[in-house]
Amino acid sequence: MPRHFTHRNLIDSRDLAADFGFSHVGEARFPSDDLRTEETGLSHQRLKPNTRQAFAHRHEEAEEVYVVLSGSGRARLDDEILDVGPLDAIRVAPWVTRCFESGDDGLELLVFGPRCPNDAEMVPDWWVD
Repeated sequence: MPRHFTHRNLIDSRDLAADFGFSHVGEARFPSDDLRTEETGLSHQRLKPNTRQAFAHRHEEAEEVYVVLSGSGRARLDDEILDVGPLDAIRVAPWVTRCFESGDDGLELLVFGPRCPNDAEMVPDWWVD
């Protein structure tokens, strides 16, 4: 009989930040394949203290919800900047350009949305001081 669930520790999923040369910023895991999700996208991200994500991004179709698990920092959503902390949840419409930065204690996020392969557009050098 096939199992109708999948169990996996997020740390066991591949760290794509390291694979793409961004380990100095933090970790980024996308365990949807490992969990064999059909419709749900999931990301686990950790930013080291006082760092900003390596690039911003936006989507064509995928609305996302970001949940701060630990740490603190800021989120830039288009031209608005929000302070974020533990258990804050932020819904972001697909077309909104978004990027996160951590405070002194780092920032750990879970991100949920629909599974939409190749839907993300990376926006390099978007949030600069």
